[in-house]
Amino acid sequence: MHQHHGQDQQGASFTEQREGNRKGLIIALTITTGIMIMEFVGGWIINSLALLSDAGHMLSDVASMVLGLVAMGFANRPTTSQKTYGLYRFEILAAMFNAITLFIIAAVILWEAVDRFRKPPEVAGGTMVILAAIGLVANVTSAWFLLRKGDVKENVNLKGVYLHVIGDALGSAGAFVAGLLMIFFSWYIADPIISVLVSLLILKSAYGVLKQSIHILMEGTPSSINEEKVRETLLGISGVMDVHDLHIWTITSGMDTLTCHLQIKDDHDGQQVLQAAIHKIEEDFGIHHTTIQVEKSDLQHRDLWV
Repeated sequence: MHQHHGQDQQGASFTEQREGNRKGLIIALTITTGIMIMEFVGGWIINSLALLSDAGHMLSDVASMVLGLVAMGFANRPTTSQKTYGLYRFEILAAMFNAITLFIIAAVILWEAVDRFRKPPEVAGGTMVILAAIGLVANVTSAWFLLRKGDVKENVNLKGVYLHVIGDALGSAGAFVAGLLMIFFSWYIADPIISVLVSLLILKSAYGVLKQSIHILMEGTPSSINEEKVRETLLGISGVMDVHDLHIWTITSGMDTLTCHLQIKDDHDGQQVLQAAIHKIEEDFGIHHTTIQVEKSDLQHRDLWV
């Protein structure tokens, strides 16, 4: 039996990436909070549901960023005898909670938009265009910092925040277009139409984050790893006859782990096969946390999972 904790370089890289994620979140949080307040106050004054809905989306972003930062703080706590994996999963729980709140916000926006379709209120298009333009610039800036500082591809917590910010940017762009339509054509129904589009964007991003969070919590195989290819790779190692009880899952974003049993030929050295397996898993699949049990013919037991 061998427990491989990963190389020091890998651990340092993981820590540096998490610090980058934290810095990106703090910058995006500062920008988003300021623009959220501006759009909410402006939308309330000029009676624009498009701006209010975009501000509502930003409120969910602010909440998700704050929760994400709190989750990172918990995840950095050391492991204990009761929580041997530490509190890394708190980040996944935070992402799932944020996704659920997005569904609620989108439902509220849709409900209000339906009422406004019946009787679209007049909206100050000029003010709406100015506020939407400022919001668009701010959202693009936040997205840029998240991309530059953090890992929005692999970290589900940061990915959720990034998708929210992109949704905000599209919402601001939509509000900008709606404002122009009101100015030039007095087409006030554009306001609830844009609100519906923003809410659909919210639902889309929320569904993706919720689906990924549940997959991780259910200990599903990471989407970037093909379980069959892992099995084939292990079977291709000299001396390996069978691979069973193979499990691959994610502890938190950027930290995948693998466990399996390798049945090898009696005339092969178990330590050499084990070393080869560790290197292949690291090099081919980027998994640095593995627990591999090597077995010969004199060790018999049933599979733990069927």
